[in-house]
Amino acid sequence: MASISHSSTFPCKTLSVTQPQTQFTSKPATFPTNSVKIVQKAVGKSWVCSRAGEVVRHRPNFRVRAVNDDEGVPEKEEGSAAPVAVAEPEEVEEAKPTEIERLKKALVDSFYGTDRGLKATSETRAEIVELITQLEANNPTPAPTEALTLLNGKWILAYTSFAGLFPLLARGTLPLVKVEEISQTIDSENFTVQNSVQLAGPLATTSFSTNAKFDVQSPKRVLIKFEEGIIGTPQLTDSIEIPENVEFLGQKIDLAPLKSLITPVQETASSVVKTISSQPPVKFSIPNRNAESWLLTTYLDEELRISRGDAGSVFVLIKEGSSLLTP
Repeated sequence: MASISHSSTFPCKTLSVTQPQTQFTSKPATFPTNSVKIVQKAVGKSWVCSRAGEVVRHRPNFRVRAVNDDEGVPEKEEGSAAPVAVAEPEEVEEAKPTEIERLKKALVDSFYGTDRGLKATSETRAEIVELITQLEANNPTPAPTEALTLLNGKWILAYTSFAGLFPLLARGTLPLVKVEEISQTIDSENFTVQNSVQLAGPLATTSFSTNAKFDVQSPKRVLIKFEEGIIGTPQLTDSIEIPENVEFLGQKIDLAPLKSLITPVQETASSVVKTISSQPPVKFSIPNRNAESWLLTTYLDEELRISRGDAGSVFVLIKEGSSLLTP
């Protein structure tokens, strides 16, 4: 047993572990490459550093940032404030209009003075046709009937080549009566269409509408089946305005003598306005021979629609509320 105890005794040297001396001053310490970093923890507004069993608290005047092992921490002069990064405002470039936006604006501008196409010259019509062709080539909705939410709503007629509307637009047909608005309202949930014309005269305003159903025939084409016409109840105006003259059948008629009759007519109109406005609109059925029509939508986005109908007629409509309606 003694021999075993003697043989189990091995000589050894005492290993002395010396902790690196780290001075904590108001300056941040610069650590050498690949050195062991001291663990720092934030407590409140102070830093707590563990060193050889001690807890040392101090307030550094530098900002802590992540660095690579190969990157040293630059020293900062005592008392100097840490640099603060100031974000400089970036210059925001004004968004340039897209090709489609440019074409739409040019198209709407070309309608000026045409009275929805009635007074358009041959040169203006050629320009409009060219712009329409370019927009159709850049149609963002190739299948309009599959995007019924875009079709839904009230659309204001801005231009047409449909000759059937020209007699209505011409003031010579209805003296003293002005077409205020022509619109088409689509209800995509119930598959209904209402075409409406708002008329204004010196004594009253009224409307004429047609109600119809539509069936989807293709990604671009719908079949419209008209059901009934409606003549709105006239709304008498409180003040009567009569122009100086009116053109009828190519001749100008002087209306100045009528101005002396305005006062008694206005008093009579005021007395019956409540009675007339309480009457329901007049409805009538549309004959079967005129009950169907088809419409092909060749361009559609959130604010502009281009459609083609019978005999190649074109209709350009703008969504109610669009900035394109603002001159």
